Amino acid sequence: MSRRHHGYALLSAVVALIVALSAALYAGVAAGGTSRSAAVTGGGRHHGVSAAPVSAGTWVGAWSASPVGGEPGTETRGLAGRSVRNVVHTTASGTGARITLSNLYGQSALTVTHASIALAAGHGTAAADAGTLRPLTFGGSGSVVIPAGGQAVSDAVAIRVRRDTDVLVTTYSPTPSGPVTYHPRARQVSYVADGDRTQDAGADAYTGQTPYWRYLTALDVLSDDSAGTVVVFGDSLTDGITSTVGANRRWPDVLAGRLRRAVAGGSGVPRYSVVNEGISGNQVLADGLGRPAENESGVGRFDRDVLSRPNVRVVVIDLGINDILRNRRLADPDAVVAGLRTLVRAAHARGLRVVGATLMPFQGHMGWSPAKETVRQEINARIRAGRVYDAVADFDRALRDPYAPDRLRPYYDSGDHLHPNDSGFAHMADTFTLTDLEGAGTTEL
Repeated sequence: MSRRHHGYALLSAVVALIVALSAALYAGVAAGGTSRSAAVTGGGRHHGVSAAPVSAGTWVGAWSASPVGGEPGTETRGLAGRSVRNVVHTTASGTGARITLSNLYGQSALTVTHASIALAAGHGTAAADAGTLRPLTFGGSGSVVIPAGGQAVSDAVAIRVRRDTDVLVTTYSPTPSGPVTYHPRARQVSYVADGDRTQDAGADAYTGQTPYWRYLTALDVLSDDSAGTVVVFGDSLTDGITSTVGANRRWPDVLAGRLRRAVAGGSGVPRYSVVNEGISGNQVLADGLGRPAENESGVGRFDRDVLSRPNVRVVVIDLGINDILRNRRLADPDAVVAGLRTLVRAAHARGLRVVGATLMPFQGHMGWSPAKETVRQEINARIRAGRVYDAVADFDRALRDPYAPDRLRPYYDSGDHLHPNDSGFAHMADTFTLTDLEGAGTTEL
């Protein structure tokens, strides 16, 4: 072995040792001494806690997506014999990483025999930077069996992840298991290949493309630039359903960029990553169909999708418009506000600050009616009065048409009169007051 190769191997070993020690430290301070790494659970719930100071590395969320339902057409075989290469975009840097895989909507055990992580070789490609390609393990094993309804968290792996970059997470399952747990409104192209191609750096085998994220629900990093995680919790407005595919222009993406620039400019705002837990069509109170319920209500999924994220410091909630739109009867503003307060109380019980958004106008959308508009105005009045959240992001005031305040301003309207376009999402993030992310929960409900 040459001196150069020997030095590289020694450096790699040192980095791996640092990550392993950091992971062990994290495990030691976790509640009950239980680490999230390598955990396989049947209920799909785990709780994040504070780890070491930022100088030593802190586990934060770099990316996430809520499990939404079972993918149609995968009920019997799942994706047996195929490699799934998910493309995700990071909001934090780190020296180590771990992932979460979900089989929440599977009706049988999901066997993953190989998994890998790598930095993408470029934008919009299935090709990996070969020097960063790492195999993933689960409890020290290269394979894992995830029970129906459960999830698995990988061991920490040494990899230098940069914020604002694409990361490739690839899994291979050789046996039938379905349906596939997925997030359908990814606004990101991911890839599929026949056979076990988890260790392929090249893109040649990845001839299939998909608009979904499959199995993967989280990427955490042992961060050296973030002190905690902001979790944005919402519906299609947060999911970014009308944002440009592959451009990362959802409003939480833009908010993450604002935070990075503010920190770099010495403004003193918190050094937080931002993760997106939006689900298109999500409601505060009502579940979707099925068992387990697809598109589970905000009240039902809050513990899993928010409180269990690592090192959560702040929760941002933009939810409620679908309770108005999708209710066969006229929605009760008291019930919707009570549901939002339930979320806030759960966050406050963990010492978390909660910033909430007003509900934006939607006149011109096919679901609009004067009665529904009255409900929206009533909910917004209570939010603005400080009766729901610790702080308020007034998206309604920022994006409404000044000449027709029941409508979105045309410049921000995607065309369906409900969802903003890229400019609208950017303005939502620009409206957000960054100093509202500081402090703990204080609202008396």
